[in-house]
Amino acid sequence: MIIGIPKEIKKEEYRVAITPFGVEELKKDRHAILVETGAGGGSGFSDDEYLQADADIVDRATVFRKSDLIVKVKEPLPEEYDLLREGQAIFTYLHLAPNRELTVLLLKKKITGIAYETLQKDGSLPLLAPMSEIAGRMAPLMGAYYLQKIYHGEGVLVTGTAGVKPAKAVILGAGVVGTNSAHVCIGLGMDTVVINKGVEKLQRLDEMFMGRVKTLPLTSHNIAEEIKDADILVGAVLVPGGRTPILITRDMLKTMKRGAVVVDVSVDQGGCIETSKPTTHDNPVYEVDGIIHYGVANMPGAYPRTSTLALTNATLPYIKILADKGIEKAIREDTEIKTALNTYKGEITNKALAESMGINYKGIDEFKS
Repeated sequence: MIIGIPKEIKKEEYRVAITPFGVEELKKDRHAILVETGAGGGSGFSDDEYLQADADIVDRATVFRKSDLIVKVKEPLPEEYDLLREGQAIFTYLHLAPNRELTVLLLKKKITGIAYETLQKDGSLPLLAPMSEIAGRMAPLMGAYYLQKIYHGEGVLVTGTAGVKPAKAVILGAGVVGTNSAHVCIGLGMDTVVINKGVEKLQRLDEMFMGRVKTLPLTSHNIAEEIKDADILVGAVLVPGGRTPILITRDMLKTMKRGAVVVDVSVDQGGCIETSKPTTHDNPVYEVDGIIHYGVANMPGAYPRTSTLALTNATLPYIKILADKGIEKAIREDTEIKTALNTYKGEITNKALAESMGINYKGIDEFKS
């Protein structure tokens, strides 16, 4: 199979979809790997390293024109739409729920859209987990940074000091992002509250952190009460394939302290705070009703070397399945790849995505082989 690795063009995105070591593994199975010139530079991998791994270094147009499977980090941007070929397959973080324009394009071009973020294994999300871990650990750090008064924050040092209590963090969600955010918050000595829909995850957090985190079930009352004196609010809610529910309305936001910081990690799926919108690393924050909002949709891109290595470790086994079996066979026979399939032959093949779009759903098993 011919596998294409384009250079990411999202603003301030330095990750690359595969390392030279990943290329070596794919070459062992005699696949052709086309890597766009400079694709790995932001993560510290040179074209020479890819050449030594026996990849072909080509221009952007060639990557898209010749490849059977495009492997990326982030979703295709409008500048890439015309480069996608009819019937091509793409494997990346698609995050289609809040992006109707891209969804319609994939349907129109009958692209086989395979999404990292919906791939499930034994009830977990193994391709989302490594980036969620990084984003989760970043969230309190970004919140702490923007609490500085020079950024219009309330001027609270999250660790506190002798005779002064530390800051309070409220985390919505107890998945990978929420757990890793809690880990950092506790490490910084913050008063940490995690609110989650399922009690089992709260029990796990309670055991993991030995009572150092306060856990509460997700209710409007609990959220409203806890955010009133929060210094940092982390949005860590996920609906695989679907749009994130709004848990904080603008009216609720107005009850928070002026200068508090919201870090909505779920913004790439629409966000769980009504006032959230995607931002970029070079312009990461904005203010609504005196509350600082951090909405960078590709947070792990700030640490591309770590992120690229972690991502390749997770995605490579699935890239090998797609390449070795072939796209058609893989999406029909591999139970995990099936869960990652979002679009196929002009149809939406993920139930949560179809519901969020108001478009009909058609499972892969309903297509004739």
